Amino acid sequence: MRLEFDHFLISDEKTLLNMETIAGFMSRSYWAHRRSKDRIEKSVMNSICYGVYDGNKQIGFARVVTDHATMYWLCDVFIDEAYRGRGIGKKLIKTITESEELKDLMGVLGTQDAHGLYRQYHFEEDKDRMMRRMPDYARNMKKSP
Repeated sequence: MRLEFDHFLISDEKTLLNMETIAGFMSRSYWAHRRSKDRIEKSVMNSICYGVYDGNKQIGFARVVTDHATMYWLCDVFIDEAYRGRGIGKKLIKTITESEELKDLMGVLGTQDAHGLYRQYHFEEDKDRMMRRMPDYARNMKKSP
């Protein structure tokens, strides 16, 4: 899938992804800052991934985990700080949620601060039903001061 808009490109071609850019952003995120680069690379290899590009520079990313039949988990979404506020994140989420591959599946995601963005694409908060189990490596890590 390739979608060009303005002078940006959204693509699910993994060969275009820049692992250094992805790992760098994840290290600054509240949700993935403890993931090793190897773990990030493995997650990318085993997921549907969308990159957003300004020329050859990767400026955005989203990862989708799915069974291709009933549901998908949207995660690791980012837009480079210098490009925020231009509607690029909205275009990325719209592209994902309206894709032929995912539009008829139930979408799930977790966010601390972007509820307004995701509501625009028909995600609803469901605090009563969702549960999570943190992986052993994250639960067992010593918390840094």
